[in-house]
Amino acid sequence: MDGEDPRPLVILVHGLWMSGFELGVIKRRLEAGQLRAATFSYPTLRGSMGDHASSLLKFARAQRAQTLHFIGHSLGGLVILRTLESDDLPPGRAVLMGTPSQGSRAARNVARLLPFGKAILGAALNEECIEPADIPLRQWSGHRDIGVIAGSRRLGLGRLLAGLEGEHDGTVRVEETRLPGAKDHIVIATSHTGMLLSAEAVKQAMHFLRTGAFRH
Repeated sequence: MDGEDPRPLVILVHGLWMSGFELGVIKRRLEAGQLRAATFSYPTLRGSMGDHASSLLKFARAQRAQTLHFIGHSLGGLVILRTLESDDLPPGRAVLMGTPSQGSRAARNVARLLPFGKAILGAALNEECIEPADIPLRQWSGHRDIGVIAGSRRLGLGRLLAGLEGEHDGTVRVEETRLPGAKDHIVIATSHTGMLLSAEAVKQAMHFLRTGAFRH
């Protein structure tokens, strides 16, 4: 289309208890790397996962882009996965950062141990990570390449509440981020919240969006 910016557009999707403002550093780094970026905001404590995915799909369809990528942090990655199940959008790739694709032990412990635990996690996270207790293995069989970034710096609330073992980012275990069918997976030295400020996370994300693989 005449006058349309030819640069790929990246839609950023935030995680639980956030508004999108927290993705500002990632947005600026993407733009410095000659990518356009737009932030999608949604009420993480209200509405179902289906509600959020429908809103993201509507937002994505309203964008003008020949190539459309996605980056989601934590819960935002789950919203992206649900949205792309009915993907009729311009071609592109997606990166999930610290996304608990296989459920979250930390979230289950918050729901179990704290008063109103389920309420403070919101319906969407309960639906995806807590209920039912035996969550079936989530797999990706869509057309887009999906890349997954996990963290290994053990700083976060989940470390105190969940008794997490093995590699984890303080909130999500590395094994909880693994997504069969994803194109690539990488572990970097950052915490769950630290991914929002990590230069390495953005470099790896941009490399995947451009090539379909991380720089191992």
